[in-house]
Amino acid sequence: MNLTNNFPSHVGIIMDGNGRWASKRHLPRLAGHKAGVEAIRRTIEFAEEFGLKVLTFFAFSTENWKRDKEEVEGIFDIVRSYANTDFEELEKRNIRLETMGDISKIPSDLFQKLLEVKEKTKHNTGLILNLAINYGARDELVMCFNNLVKLGKKEITEQDIAQNLYSASLPDPDLIIRTSGEQRLSNFMLYQSSYSELYFTKVFWPSFKKRHFKKALKTFSRRERRFGGNHKN
Repeated sequence: MNLTNNFPSHVGIIMDGNGRWASKRHLPRLAGHKAGVEAIRRTIEFAEEFGLKVLTFFAFSTENWKRDKEEVEGIFDIVRSYANTDFEELEKRNIRLETMGDISKIPSDLFQKLLEVKEKTKHNTGLILNLAINYGARDELVMCFNNLVKLGKKEITEQDIAQNLYSASLPDPDLIIRTSGEQRLSNFMLYQSSYSELYFTKVFWPSFKKRHFKKALKTFSRRERRFGGNHKN
C-alpha cells in the first residue's frame, strides 16, 4: 500500500457498534465490548505496521456513565482485564501510553494502573497509544478555560487553548474514523478536529479489520487537504 505521499500522523477512532454487533448475534452487550477489545488489539498492530505516530481510541465517554450500572461496571472489568494482560507488552513494543479525560473518576485500581504504565512508557519512541477515558470534548473545553482563568488570563489565544487541552502534547488528529454507520463526532475532540478528515464505515467495531483500516487510510491519502486555502490548479 503506497501512502507515502499523504499519510496521517494521528488517527482517532470512535469505536461504535459493540452493542449492535452483540444483538445481531443474540449475545449480551458485554460480549460486544469483549469482542471490541480484540479489534483494539488488531488495530494497534496495524497502526504499528503502517508506521502511525498517534492512535487515539474513544474508549469511554462522559456520557457513558448514563448506561446501566451493570454495563458500566462490566466495561471497566473488561478494560481492567485488558490492562492487566496487554499493558505489560507496551514497554516491550516501544509504545507510549497517554490518556485524555478525567481518569481520576474511574475505579481507583484502574486509575493507578494507567498512571503506572504511563510513567513506565513515557520515554518510548514508537506508536503513541492515546486512550480517551471519561472524556468529553465539552468538559475538556470547560476544564481548559477554567485553568486559564485560574492563571489570570485576560485574553485567550488559540495557543493558550491548545496548551491546556488533555491532548496538549499530541498533534491534532488528521483522520477520525467512526464505525457502525453513525455520522457524527459525539463530543469527541471537537476543538482538535477542526481540520480533521472524517471517515465513516458501516462496519461494527468488533468486525473492524485490517482491510477496513487500509480502506480508510487509502481514502484519506486521496483527499486534498487545503486548510481553508484554494483548490490546486
